[in-house]
Amino acid sequence: MLSLEFINLFIFIIIYILLWVSCEKYILIYFLTICVCEGALGLSVLVSLVRSRGRDYLQRVMFLKC
Repeated sequence: MLSLEFINLFIFIIIYILLWVSCEKYILIYFLTICVCEGALGLSVLVSLVRSRGRDYLQRVMFLKC
């Protein structure tokens, strides 16, 4: 999910550079709104999966570090 957010940020920067001279900067607001909604939806799906399955494998990772 973090990589998707970095891709969205990279696309936002590219759009911002391309629209620097243009007057159509409202497209950036729409793009940011969609990116925030996508991130919130992905996080809610991830949380619901962890709560329903109960397997986030956090204890196994902590055990391997010790």
